[in-house]
Amino acid sequence: MKHARKTSKRTRIVIGGTVAGAVALGTFAVVTANAGSSAPAAVAADATDGNLMQSTHLTVEAATKAARATLEAAEKENQRVSVAVVDRNGNTVVTLRGDGAGPQSYESAVKKAYTAVSWNAPTSELVKRLQNAPTLKDIPGTLFLGGGAPVTAKGAPIAGIGVAGAPSGDLDEKFARAGAAVLNK
Repeated sequence: MKHARKTSKRTRIVIGGTVAGAVALGTFAVVTANAGSSAPAAVAADATDGNLMQSTHLTVEAATKAARATLEAAEKENQRVSVAVVDRNGNTVVTLRGDGAGPQSYESAVKKAYTAVSWNAPTSELVKRLQNAPTLKDIPGTLFLGGGAPVTAKGAPIAGIGVAGAPSGDLDEKFARAGAAVLNK
């Protein structure tokens, strides 16, 4: 019986690379072939059948305009605040941290904006609801302190503006309302 000859390390690497390349090429060919199949890529939905709804979203430009107006209102009263604008879904669109604003103000502003848009109400009003439903404050991402204002279009919430850093939630909310007012002009 003859013994099989041992292959060198270099030969094994070349053979391994060739096999890997062949497998990759085969996979690419299968994926490419399937991409050209006659199966529909998407199904069109009929907008009149009630399965779709249309929503309004704030543009980045409008969110930035509101955030700047909010920050300017605070600066006129020598307040150092952070401002956050979130969209209808609670996603942060714009944040501005004013000169000298405390480190905690950034996150608080985002949470106040999220809270305002989630309930379509100023956060100062939502604080009052805690008396009857104290567990509301346990919902992740929310902050039930004055300083958040919703922005609406045709009665539906489209954004929230949150402000944090002034000595009181009333001042924070005053500045947030100034930013919302710019959008309602």
